[in-house]
Formats: sequence, structure tokens, C-alpha cells
Amino acid sequence: MKKFLFTLSIIIFSGSLYSQPQEIVSKYIDAIPINSKEIVLDGKLDEPLWNNITGIKDFLMQEPIEGGKPTENTIIKIAYDENYLYIGAIFYDSEPDEIKAFKMRKDAPLNTDDRFMWILDTYLDGRNAYFFEINPRGLMGDGLLTIGQGRSLNKDWDGIWRPWTHIGDFGWSAEIRIPFHTLNFDPKISTWGINFQRTVRRKNEEILWSGHKRNQGIYRPQNAGRLNNLNNISQGLGLELVGYGKAETQKVENESDGSYKKNHSIDGGLDINYNITSGLKASLTLNTDFAETEVDDRQINLTRFPIRFPEKRDFFLEGANIYRFAPSSGVYPYFSRKIGLQSGNPIPILYGGRVIGKIGKVEVAAQQVKTRETDFNNSEDFSVIRIKQNFLKESSIGVLYTRRHTNKGNEFVPPLPDRNTLGVDLTLNTSTFLKNQNLQFQAFAVIHNPNTYDEIKNNIWDRSTRGLRFNFPNDPWSGSLSYREFGLFYDPAVGFSRRNSFRRVEPRIRFSPILEKSALIRELKWEISFENLMSLKWKKLTQNIRLTPLSIRFESGDEISYQIIRNYEKLLYNFNILGDDSIIIPIGDYTNWSHQIELETANYRKIVYEIELNVEGFWSGSRTEYQNNLTFRPFPGINLSLGYNHSNVNLKEGSFKTNLIRFIGDFDFTPFISFSSNIQYDDISKNIGMNNRFKYTITPGSDIYFVYNHNWIDDSGKYKTSSLLGASKITYTHRF
Repeated sequence: MKKFLFTLSIIIFSGSLYSQPQEIVSKYIDAIPINSKEIVLDGKLDEPLWNNITGIKDFLMQEPIEGGKPTENTIIKIAYDENYLYIGAIFYDSEPDEIKAFKMRKDAPLNTDDRFMWILDTYLDGRNAYFFEINPRGLMGDGLLTIGQGRSLNKDWDGIWRPWTHIGDFGWSAEIRIPFHTLNFDPKISTWGINFQRTVRRKNEEILWSGHKRNQGIYRPQNAGRLNNLNNISQGLGLELVGYGKAETQKVENESDGSYKKNHSIDGGLDINYNITSGLKASLTLNTDFAETEVDDRQINLTRFPIRFPEKRDFFLEGANIYRFAPSSGVYPYFSRKIGLQSGNPIPILYGGRVIGKIGKVEVAAQQVKTRETDFNNSEDFSVIRIKQNFLKESSIGVLYTRRHTNKGNEFVPPLPDRNTLGVDLTLNTSTFLKNQNLQFQAFAVIHNPNTYDEIKNNIWDRSTRGLRFNFPNDPWSGSLSYREFGLFYDPAVGFSRRNSFRRVEPRIRFSPILEKSALIRELKWEISFENLMSLKWKKLTQNIRLTPLSIRFESGDEISYQIIRNYEKLLYNFNILGDDSIIIPIGDYTNWSHQIELETANYRKIVYEIELNVEGFWSGSRTEYQNNLTFRPFPGINLSLGYNHSNVNLKEGSFKTNLIRFIGDFDFTPFISFSSNIQYDDISKNIGMNNRFKYTITPGSDIYFVYNHNWIDDSGKYKTSSLLGASKITYTHRF
């Protein structure tokens, strides 16, 4: 199987990578040098200098009519001086009272609002780009875009920049200022890649400047146009200091006697960032703190395998696009939450250092972090190195290495060795397969040394994983075929593995046409996938056949879909499903059918409702599950969401119900002043948790936070405080 897939990939890609002509860029825009004193940044574009810039307006629809003429006009103009890039944009709208703009919180998803997105490919390599987006009320969203299998947009990157917006009887407009300090680029290159996309939300209309086809778009730097005439621009000294001060008080229950331990502290820390070259940045963090980080969304896990929660800490999010390893293949040899966290609880970080960026065609990311010793954990050192060599137009080969060293580990019984992991991934991409189609191939392998001295007898095959993946990401037809193996003892010390000891094959195919002439339906989708997971001895363990007979996206933005799943599970060990020994699923073979219906109303409405109903056979019995989410947006800046997930499980071994309730309230007074409250409860842990956070952005990069967390636990029918925390934190950024 593996030899056949690998040989097939070489045959296909040897023709596609070398014989197809390179895409001809036909869209250009000039940046006009100006004196910044000529601009009053208020979003109105009424200064004479803007009138003297012609700009661009040759946009085309991507949806609903591919290549169609937009129903509303858009004009984009670009200027610059030594320190800043300026974008002026006018978004004409024939019904300005219908402009949608509910959100103001930074990086909030804009599937609810009119929006303007753009990318900057500052190295003109068609591989990576800075991503930005705004809405008519000045919401700022940004991220790092990387080509790969699927959409590789890391929105956790936070740049320092600012938009000013204005809504009038013509529509809306924006003036945007991006410091060149915020970007890495080659000063020898005066041309960047650039692209723009506008969304008219009430019409669900997407228009693009370059790459308007459905298998192209804003998320593909390969399809961007060109920004010319960027001369004599400066990053300054490239030195940035980010300091913080924090005051915190905490009360935690002592489980042994029910008393409370109180703690008060005042602390501070410093981050130092320096551009070694225009493309390579070094950082040092001292006494790192994450008091302002949002809490994880609570989940009830009724599976046999752990859940992978997303990273939310800023220090580990920067450079995440480079650390991505074999994306979409489900392998995570580096998982940053293994550093400074244990079971979701923070472990203090003493210091950390990192280097991120590019050296020619080589992408580099390396970091070294040391955690403090606590009453329950030894001090540890974590090392991570990622090197990715780009070649041809869209392909790359990369190496990832991690090391975890536990202080005084040799004194443990048995001794704890240093744990090392090494991974290699190959990506072959082309966007010129059959002239204009995307085709992708990926291969990876990861090995690690024994995590304990008792595992020395385990061979490398048991401590490794490997796989291949083909991907055909196009419209209306798309599909993929993947194969992967995970060894019996595969467990990377700074990584994540949900399940081990298996071989897995999964083909998938989808057909999703746009109905351009329909006044009711925008898109239909049919999909089928087959997941066959076997033991390392080729014995069937898990099998899922998933069929989507029909999924409909209406012109209104409402969506409905129906899915049928046939599931087979071979249970090799008794499964303690609730973790309290009350219900044990015995060893055996289980075959069940599942029916899922999902309904979601259009996000641009003031009241949005989502429901997912799942009726299925579940182990020896049945489960009925429904997930509800109701969102209410009474005024711009106020977004209230109430979620309720319920499961009713009936098994031969016993029955139970689970309930999870989540309330999220976002109150955004301006794009720079916000308050959020997140309250969660589930009846498995019987814990109520509340997280409140107030954020005031003095200037981009400098913020004040007030955080209050409170947790209650059910104690014989009465809820009592298990922990509470109050913290205030200020961060300040200064650039030289």
C-alpha cells in the first residue's frame, strides 16, 4: 500500500511540478510615496492626496456568480512613507442602512458582518503572507497565512497596526496604517504580493481583486496580485521591549480538610524582541505570565481518547505557522501545551528564548523554555527546533526536533532520561495540475527515544509514526486519500497523540456545486468518506462510513445538512465510560448506525440559532444527543451566546444523562475597550466555572487587563467555592 501510494505520487507530481507553465500575474497596484502630514486618519478619505491617487476597482465575484460583476463598487488606494503603509478603501453600498457590523472585539470571527480582508506577501514567494481584516466599525483581525493542505491561517498572531472607519450615506470607508516595524520583509525587494476581498454580508457576496475562482481566493498567496514601488522603507532598529506588571490574589480550597489557602502576589516580567535580520527575529521572555489568557471551552468526553485543546498563550502562538507539522495528517510531534501546563493548570515559566523567521528559502523556528520548580513538579527544560526548506514553487521538506529534560530526573526511581523526538515531513504542492487545478501530496515520519528506561527494549518501529496523504482541494470536486501508522508505544514527550497502535486508511470525496441561477439555493454538497482503522497486525479496530446525502446552503445564508454514519468498534479492554466505575462497557464488537441533522440560521441576523441532533446506536444501546446554541445581538458590540449540550444514553450496562451549559457575553464598547464573561457548567464534574475579563487597549501593543475567575463545586447538593482568582495586569510595548 505505502509503496504503491508513494510511487503514484512521484509519477503524478513529476509531470505537474515541472511541465506546467507558471501562472501569469495580471493584477498590479502602485504604492504612492507621500508625506504622512498630508493625512488626517479618520476613515473618510477626504484629503487631497487620496483624490490624486487613482487606485484600483477591477474586482470580480467569487460568489454567487464566479467571475460576475459585483453589485457594489469598491475602490482601493495605497500610499506609504518611510515608516508606514497606508491603505485607503471606499466600499460603496446602495443600501447603507443594511450594512452589517455587529462586532468590535479584536480577532472576533466576521462571519456575521460586512468585511474587508487583505494579505501582504512581503517576500513575494507565494508561500506565506500576513492576513488582515476589518469591519465597518473598526474591528481588527490579523494572522499568518501559510500554504498547505487545507486553510492554514494562524489568527493568533497579533500585529501592531490600526484602522479608522466611517459609515456614511455612500456606504463605508476606511483608512488603515500598518507600521513597517510590524512586518518582516526583504528591503531589497520593492514589490510585494497583495490581494483584497470584500464581503457584502446581507447578500453573501464575495468579491476579489485577484484569483476570483473558487479554487483560488484570498487564502492562497499564489493567486495574489502585485504591489509595486515600495522603496526606501525602514524597520527602524528592529528592537522591541514588552514589559508587564501584575497584581494577583488567589484562594484555593484544601481538599484534605476543606480549608482555604490564600495567596497574594505582585509580579512583573519582560519580553525583548530584536530583528537579527529583516527576516529573522530573536525573542527573550523573562518570568512569563498568562493571567489574561481566556479559559478553555469545557467539554464532556465520552470517548476512550484524550481531547486536544487549542493553544491560547501569546508566547507560544507566534511562529505557530512554521511549527505546523504535516498539517491535516493528524500528527502532533510538537504540542506547545505540554510546556508550562499540566492538566490545564499553569506551571510557572522562568524564562524562554526563541528565533523565528526566514533565511533565504529556509524557514526557521527554535525555542528554549525553562519552567520553575513547584511543590508538585521538578523544573524542566524544553527545546524545540523546526527547519523547513522550500523548493520549487510550492513545495517543501522540513525537520522538527524536540527535547524534554527534567531536572534531577536521574534521581527518580526508575531514572527519567532526556526525551527526544525527531520528525521529517515532505510536501509537494502544485496549483497547475491539469492547467489550473490544485494537487497536494504529503509524507511524514516521526520517531522518539524511550520515555523511561523501562522502554529501552521497545524498538524504533513501536516508538514511531509515519504516513502519506493526497489532497485534491478544488471546487466543485474535491477529495483526499490518506494512510498513517502509529506505533504501539508512540508518545512524544512534547507532543500529543490521541490514539496509538493502529494503521488507518481514509479516502474522501466531495461534490459541492454553486447554483448560480437559483434564487433560493446557493450551494449543494454531497460527501462520502470511509475510515478504516486497523491494528498493527491488520485486524479491524474501528470503521466509519460517513455519507452526507445532502447539505444545503441557501441564498439567505441559512444552512441545513443530514449525515448518516455506520460505525464499528472493536473494544479490546473494558471501558469505564464515566470514569467513576459506575458503568463499564465490556470487551466486544459493536456495530451501530448514526443519523445527524444540523441546522444553522444566517449569522448576520440579530438572533442566530444552531442545533445539531444526533440519534445513534451507542455501544450496547443508544444515545440521543443535541447541541444547541442561541446567539442574540441586540446592539452593535453586544454579543450574547447561550449553549446547551445534552446527551441521553441508554445502555445494557446502565443509563445516564449528561448536560453542559455555557454562557458567553461579549460587551465591546469600542474596538479598544471590551468586557467578556464566560460561565460554564457540566453535571459530570459538577463544577461551575466563571471567567470575567476586562481589556482596555491604550494603544495597539499596550493593554490593561482585569481578570476575575471563580469556580464552585457541588458538595452534597450545595455549591461551595473551590477556587477564585483576581488579577490586574498592564502590558506596555515600546519600539525603537
